[in-house]
Amino acid sequence: MHASAQIVHFDTHSERPLKAWVRGANAILPDTVVVRWAKMVDESFHARFSALSRRYCYLIYNNKVPTALLQGQVKTHFFELNEKLMHEGAQYLLGERDFSSFRGAGCQSNSPMRNVSHLKVSRLEDFVLIDIKANAFLLHMVRNIAGALLEVGQELREPKWIESVLNEKDRRQAGITAPPEGLYLVEVEYPDKYELPKAPWVLSFFKSS
Repeated sequence: MHASAQIVHFDTHSERPLKAWVRGANAILPDTVVVRWAKMVDESFHARFSALSRRYCYLIYNNKVPTALLQGQVKTHFFELNEKLMHEGAQYLLGERDFSSFRGAGCQSNSPMRNVSHLKVSRLEDFVLIDIKANAFLLHMVRNIAGALLEVGQELREPKWIESVLNEKDRRQAGITAPPEGLYLVEVEYPDKYELPKAPWVLSFFKSS
């Protein structure tokens, strides 16, 4: 998967300017990982447990001919997708629900309950975008939801099938796990008291979704 808004934290006794932390980290990181900013926070902050919500986008290239330029950056789907039906089915997942049917094997969460506050499926030319925001996510939850919505978009299932899958609380009912190439973490929300910079919109159509 990919991320344009991954937040990490670490403890250190070293003192140096924040710009030096950014330049120093980028000097030794591989080209596929870039630190955009650094900020001092108090000991109450935790990159994972202090988060209020996360937002992911799953990007599908919907064309009969694959794209050479975006290999490894999108999930290519050759059959025509009906994004309106996908959006209709996605609305059954809104709210605080038991997402056991979309929980990956090996998930270590104590509870399958998650609160999805936003779920939209839209199209921009050959790209279909699944945009989902929740307080937290289970292992492979977004990719499993994407896999189920692909069946709806291909008109193999009715939109209401998504509701029946959710109610079954059985991972075997939800179909395939979509591949990781199309998954992007695009936003993590934290309490205002930490005054963290807003997520950079590296890919502009994520912002418009």
